Amino acid sequence: MKRTFVLTSLLAFAAFSPNDSGYGASPSPDAAGLCVPVRGSFCGEKVPESPDPLVAYRWERPLASDDLEHYELHPLSIEMRTASGKTRSIRPGRPIRVDEPCTLMLDFGQVNAGWLAFDSDDLAGEVEMSISEYTEPAVLNAGAQHPVKTAAAERQDGNTYLLRLNDELYEGVRYGWIHVRSADRPFTISAIRLTCQIKPTNYEGSFACNDPSLTRIWYTGAYTVKLNLLKDYFGAILMERSDRHSWTGDAHPSQAASMVAFGNYDFVKQNLFYTSTQFNGIAGYSLYWVLSLVDYFDYTGDRQTFDRLKENACNKLDIAYEHYGKSPDLQFFGWDERLGAGFENPNCPESQNAYKMLSLRAWNEFSRAAGAAGYADIAEKYAAYVEQKSRELREHPDPFGSFGLFAASDAVNAGFTTPAEQQRLRQNAFSDRQQRLSYSPFNQYFVIQAMARMGRHAEALTTIDDCWGGQLRYGGTTFFEVYRPSWNESLAPNGAPVNNQCGYTSLTHPWSAGVTKWLSEEILGIRPLSPGFGSFLAAPHLTPDVHSVRGSMPTPHGTVRYSFDLKTGRGRLVVPDGTRATVGIPKSGRTVRSVLLGKRPAEQASDKRTEDSLFVYYHGIRPGEYEIRAAYSGKLRRASKEPFRYACPQPAVQDSTTRGDWPGQYGSKGYVFCHYEPDGSHRIRLPEFTDSIRFAKTGGLHIATRTDDRRAPVSEDGSGTRNAGTVVTLDPAPCNQTMTVDIRNKHDGPYRLALYFVDWEKTGRRSAVEVFDLDDKRLLMPVQIVRDYREGRYVVLSLEGSVRLRINQVRGTNASLCALFFD
Repeated sequence: MKRTFVLTSLLAFAAFSPNDSGYGASPSPDAAGLCVPVRGSFCGEKVPESPDPLVAYRWERPLASDDLEHYELHPLSIEMRTASGKTRSIRPGRPIRVDEPCTLMLDFGQVNAGWLAFDSDDLAGEVEMSISEYTEPAVLNAGAQHPVKTAAAERQDGNTYLLRLNDELYEGVRYGWIHVRSADRPFTISAIRLTCQIKPTNYEGSFACNDPSLTRIWYTGAYTVKLNLLKDYFGAILMERSDRHSWTGDAHPSQAASMVAFGNYDFVKQNLFYTSTQFNGIAGYSLYWVLSLVDYFDYTGDRQTFDRLKENACNKLDIAYEHYGKSPDLQFFGWDERLGAGFENPNCPESQNAYKMLSLRAWNEFSRAAGAAGYADIAEKYAAYVEQKSRELREHPDPFGSFGLFAASDAVNAGFTTPAEQQRLRQNAFSDRQQRLSYSPFNQYFVIQAMARMGRHAEALTTIDDCWGGQLRYGGTTFFEVYRPSWNESLAPNGAPVNNQCGYTSLTHPWSAGVTKWLSEEILGIRPLSPGFGSFLAAPHLTPDVHSVRGSMPTPHGTVRYSFDLKTGRGRLVVPDGTRATVGIPKSGRTVRSVLLGKRPAEQASDKRTEDSLFVYYHGIRPGEYEIRAAYSGKLRRASKEPFRYACPQPAVQDSTTRGDWPGQYGSKGYVFCHYEPDGSHRIRLPEFTDSIRFAKTGGLHIATRTDDRRAPVSEDGSGTRNAGTVVTLDPAPCNQTMTVDIRNKHDGPYRLALYFVDWEKTGRRSAVEVFDLDDKRLLMPVQIVRDYREGRYVVLSLEGSVRLRINQVRGTNASLCALFFD
C-alpha cells in the first residue's frame, strides 16, 4: 500500500504544470517555474522487481536533447525520535506537530536523485536537514561543496524549506532527516517531499527469469544508470563528492547497460563524442572508450559515427601499441588490492599485465568492427598487432604464469587464447569462488565476461549472486562503487559502508551496471551478429537453477522478444522486419531430439542447422513471430555447489576488557606501540620471525605521557608508566580514509596478532580491518568491524606468513590504531 501511495503521488504530480498550485505542484527551489514536471504517463509494464518508481512511466518520444524533468516522492515511512529518547512512527502524508526538539527520519524506499524539502507556515526554532544513501546522515571527503550532508533548512519564497548542499541541488537520497534542534513554540511540518530529477528515458528492453534475484539485479543495474543520466552526458556518481563529472572508463559499462535497457542510442552517441577527447589521465580508460565505440557500432550499425570517430580510436590504439611492454604510468586500473588499490600502486605487475591484455582486446575488437565497416586496411593493421604481441607473449616459457584474476580475465576477453590456455587460466585464476571476486563491480564485469567466454556460466551466476546479489541483500536499491560480501555479516542492513582507498564509498555508482548487459547477452542470450542487428543470436545459457527466461532487446529494426523454458522446451521468438535470427536451443547435458518453429520443423523454417557442445543452432530465421517447441532426451546436467572459503578460516576475536593492561595477555613475542614516546616515535620490539613493519598513508599522534588513564598501554619495563599514541587515517583528504600496515615475516608459520584500537577522544569512531597476503594481495578473511572502542578494543587475528593490514574508516574522525602485539 505504501508503494501505491508513492505512485499515486507521482501521477498527481505529473498532471500539474510548474505554475499550478496544490498538492503535487512542482516545488521551486529558487523561483516559480524552475522545475519542469515529467510529461509522460504510467502506461508501461509494471515490474515488482525494479526499484525504479518510474519503471512503468513512458515518455512519448524521449531524445538526447531533452532537458531534465522533475517529480515528487513522499516518504514511505517517518520515525520521530525526541530528545528524551522516545520514538514513534508517524503516518506519511499527515501534518506533524512539533513541540520539542526531535529528529524525523524519512525513508523514501530507494535511492533517488533529488533534494529534500518540507513546508511550515509557523516554524519557530532551529531546524537542520540531512540526507544519505544509507541509514545515517552522510559525510564525504574534502573537496565536496558540502562534505557533511547536513545543513540548516533554507527558507524559500513562502513557506517552503529545503536542503541546499551544492549548486545543482541534487544528491543521492534514500534517507532524509529533519532535525529540530530547538522549538521556541509548537509548530507544524507538512508536505515532506523529495524533488527528484530524471532524464526522460523509457525501458525498451526487459529481463525476467525464474530467479527473481537476477531479475532484480538487471533492473537495479538499469536504475543505477538511469539515475545518473544528466542533461548532456552520462554521470558517474550520484553523491556530490567532488568527482561528479564524466569518467570515460566508468561510462563503458554504463553505456552498455543503457543500450540493452533503454535503447537510447542517440544519447550513447552523444556521450561518445563528449568523452572522445577525455581519458581522465588513465591509460586504460582510453581503451574502454574504444570498446564503447565498438559496442555502439555493434548495436546500431551507425557507420557515420564510426567514420567520424575511427581516427580518434586509432590514435588511442596506437598509443597502447607504443606503451606495450614498457610499463607505462597507468594512474589507475581498479580499486582492488591486487590492482594496486586504486591510486596507491597502479603500476603493479598485475595492472601492467591486465593493461597489455586490454590492449590486445581493444585491437582485436576494433579490427573486427573496422572490417565490418569496410576498412580492410585498418582491420588488418590491428589484427597484425594482436598476432605479433600474442606470438611474443607465447615465446615466454610460461606466458600466463604470473597472471592473476584481472590479467587472466583480460587475456580471455582479448579473444586470442586457445582452449588449453583458457583451461589453465581458469584453474589458476577463476577456480576459487572467493578469490574471483573483485572489490569493485566495475572490474567484476570483465571477470564474468571472461567466465562466459570460457563457457562457465553457472559459476558466473554464482559470482553474480555473491557480488550484485549480495548488494541487494545488504539493502541496496542501486549498485555500489565497491563491495565485499562479508559486509553483510558485519554491518547493519543499509548501514554506513566501509570507506577505503576509493575515499567515501558511493552506493550509487553506475560503473557497476555492466551485469545488466551481461544478463541480456548471456542469460537471455540476445546479441548482434552483424552491426545494427542485421542478424542476431538468441541463445540463452540456462541451468537447472536458472531454467526459464524471457525478455526483450531494443534494436534499430524494432524490438526482439524472446523467451525459453529449459524444463518444458517451450519458448517464443519475435524477429523484427529487416533482420534475421539465429536461434540456439540449449542442451544443458541433454540431446535435442526435435525442434518446431511454429508448426514447421526448425530445419524447414531456417536456412541451416549447426551445433556445438552447448547448443543446436538454426540460422537465417526470417521476420515473424514463432512459438518454439523443443523435445529432449536425457537429464539436465547439474553443476556442483562451490564453497565460499577464506584462507584464514579462524574467526577474529575482540577484547574490550584488557584495555592498556596487556602484559600476560598479549605481546609475548613482540609489539609496536605507535607514537608512544614523548617525541612521537614508536616503541618497537619485533618478534624474531618478523623482518619489518611498514606503515603507509598514516598520520601520527602522541596523545598522553605518564597518564593514569587505563586505556593507555602500560610500559613493559614494570614501572607502571602509561603513554599513548596512535596512527590515524588522513581524513578528510580524498582517498585517505584508509591506512596500511605491511608485516614482512621470515617464514610462513602461524602466529597471533592483536591490534589495539583506542578512540581516545570518545568521538564514536567505527573502523574496519582487512587482511591480505602481502605478496599476492589475496583477501585472507572477512572484513572485521571495530565498534565502540572508546575504552580500548583488541582485534585478535590468527595468521600465517606476511600480511598487509588495511585499516579503514567507517564513521567518526579517522580510524585510530594504538598498538600491535605478536604472540
